Amino acid sequence: MQITDTIADLLTRIRNASSAKHDSVEIPASNMKKAIVQILVDEGYVRNYTVIEDGKQGIIKVNLKYGEGKTTVINGLRRVSKPGLRIYSNAEELPKVMKGLGIAIISTSKGVMTDREARKQNVGGEVLAFIW
Repeated sequence: MQITDTIADLLTRIRNASSAKHDSVEIPASNMKKAIVQILVDEGYVRNYTVIEDGKQGIIKVNLKYGEGKTTVINGLRRVSKPGLRIYSNAEELPKVMKGLGIAIISTSKGVMTDREARKQNVGGEVLAFIW
């Protein structure tokens, strides 16, 4: 099966597994997905992840994180820039998600990073997703 938007697929798998209260979710690996999942780990939205080599492209196994009474830590995931409509932003106009309570994931010339990190390094780029 050919997936045209792999980042949207990643976000959808995490959203569905989180709402179904699964402990982990497996996603086909790529360097962009690894960078996005690493940001989710650094920001505290998921517990951790491992990359399983299967001889092809590999699989990312993401261990989800829950609060008291299995409440989800991730309240929302939204894909911003799509293959049909790319959304770019410069360093001064980077979006704030939920007035700073969430994060925006930005693909810059210096790598994939959060909106806070991109403002600190004064770089803009493609706005990939919002997470809150």
